[in-house]
Amino acid sequence: MVQVEGFAEHGYDAVRQVFQQLLDDGRETGAGVSVWRDGREVVRLSGGWADPERRRPWRDDTLVQPYSLSKVFATLAALIAVRDGALSLDEPIATYWKEYGTRGKERTTLRQVLTHQAGQPRFPAEAATLDLLDDTALRASLAEAAPEYVPGASLGEHAFTYGHLIDGILRAAAGATLHEVYDGVVRPALGLDAWFGVPDGALDRVADLEYASPDWPTQLHAAPWLQIPAGVLDTTQANSRIWRQSVFAAVNLHTTATAVAGFFAHLTSDDGPLRQLLGPHLHAELLRSQVTGYDEVFGTRLTWTLGFIRDRGKIAKGGIGGSAAWWSLTHHHACAYLTRRLGDHSRAAAIAAALGDDLSVVGED
Repeated sequence: MVQVEGFAEHGYDAVRQVFQQLLDDGRETGAGVSVWRDGREVVRLSGGWADPERRRPWRDDTLVQPYSLSKVFATLAALIAVRDGALSLDEPIATYWKEYGTRGKERTTLRQVLTHQAGQPRFPAEAATLDLLDDTALRASLAEAAPEYVPGASLGEHAFTYGHLIDGILRAAAGATLHEVYDGVVRPALGLDAWFGVPDGALDRVADLEYASPDWPTQLHAAPWLQIPAGVLDTTQANSRIWRQSVFAAVNLHTTATAVAGFFAHLTSDDGPLRQLLGPHLHAELLRSQVTGYDEVFGTRLTWTLGFIRDRGKIAKGGIGGSAAWWSLTHHHACAYLTRRLGDHSRAAAIAAALGDDLSVVGED
């Protein structure tokens, strides 16, 4: 039996049992689970290992990259600029980022970016030769490219491009990078152990990613949107120090289950830190359903808010590989399941089921 550390308060034994079974069955090799209710943590579990060699046990402060769950926190950086009046959700991006306003993108808005309707769900083919850490060149490739569809006409998660688009907009409109706004405003205001660019002192807490199966990257429905730039799904790259200390904000936040679940626990609170940070109007706009339709990248019908997926039962966001977090609109608890073993979402779904939640993605209407 794999050792599980942490606690599950009375009434949450099923969560511990499911987590234990995932580890014992080998479906999980290293992960953390956190559940919050009524403003406090009622489950904090860690199990398995933080490295493939099984030398470092997974701790409750282990950091891991949750891929697209990162986008939630990139969104907040954009909304700080909206709060401060440097940006508008509905003003054309080209008003600020002049180079962007070409080839059918003249009227594209920040709202369309945040709801994955901007028509740039992947980097253009011309970016195939670029280094994945060449931020300047990758931003320029998006500014110069034609959208794949008319902005606002279709849905498709902007899988790798999301952070670079927000960063380009912030640089032009606010004179600050996404990282500067997040690290200087968002992270300290919310008290997050969640990092774009892991500091030197926290590198020893980062878990190494591994594939659940060797062909995992090629089996993904979203694989056609994940080819450029090369290396984002390569664990050799993802486990490198240079990647962990760089910013690729669509996917490379590093955080803990407790930090993410704690954030989701206050997501809808009228007196919570997020509402205090954004103000009541922008907080409501963040969580409001914005668009429902078939998402080409996800391959399913869903509803986007400004950065979250929402339906009648939850407000959620997951990441490719199996990490997920959600606020249950039905049961009024928050949960995060963060893993280093890149596979499907069946593990998070099993934890959700133990809580009476359903992680199926459905459009809100």
